[in-house]
Amino acid sequence: MIKKLSIVACAGIIMAMWVGCSEKTDEKDERIAALEQKISQMEQNQVVAPSNAQSVQAADPGTVGAFDFETTEFDFGTISEGEVVEHVFNFKNKGEAPLVISNVQASCGCTSPEWTKTPIKPGEEGLIKVVFNSTSKTGVQSPTVSVTANTSPNVTRLRLKGTVNQKTASAARPVEGPVKK
Repeated sequence: MIKKLSIVACAGIIMAMWVGCSEKTDEKDERIAALEQKISQMEQNQVVAPSNAQSVQAADPGTVGAFDFETTEFDFGTISEGEVVEHVFNFKNKGEAPLVISNVQASCGCTSPEWTKTPIKPGEEGLIKVVFNSTSKTGVQSPTVSVTANTSPNVTRLRLKGTVNQKTASAARPVEGPVKK
């Protein structure tokens, strides 16, 4: 079974390399541009209504809050593995109704959020604190936090980004050899 999967995977890689080498540069550029556009749409939470949806109506501004974040991304730079990074995303409710955060979900177990649990009245401020633990995480990291609230769109993503350097061997406990008597 594993041998068959290996053969199929190798064949797929060879096929991808062959197709990739035979395509014209213009076709690759077009595909890259199309993928970048799709990613941009996903990041902006642009939702396309399914064909079987009855109707999609814009939210009434009087019934939703609106986030006004100072920033939705925090670059923590370069840290060593095991360090903990904390960042507070401050926001103001610029909507016409109280803003209610119903859930904040981290993209991985290395990230934990805390947030203002009470409704935030129009013009008032709230916060979302994000803690990233870099233990067992090395290389480029970009954990996200999805904030679900009575906003339009109803999900807002916050992102931390940075690089985690692996602990060096010299930082580890020295290995002790046998003791001579």
